[in-house]
Amino acid sequence: MSADRMQKIMENVPGKYYVDESCIGCSICVEIAPDNLRSNLHEGYEYVFKQPATELEEKRCIEAMEICPVNAIGDDGIG
Repeated sequence: MSADRMQKIMENVPGKYYVDESCIGCSICVEIAPDNLRSNLHEGYEYVFKQPATELEEKRCIEAMEICPVNAIGDDGIG
């Protein structure tokens, strides 16, 4: 199962990567890609606050997407 772009969390910035409403707020992705993902601790979820701008940021976003335990991070291919 993969992230559903129709259920994107509203705080995501526009672009290729996003977090959907299935996020459980585990913060693993924030540890992996801190330059692109943030936690909303009050609401208990993560979101993309900045799309990757470098090769390293892109690599970290891909890693975060692959390791997400609930597949809440998506890549819709639109950059």
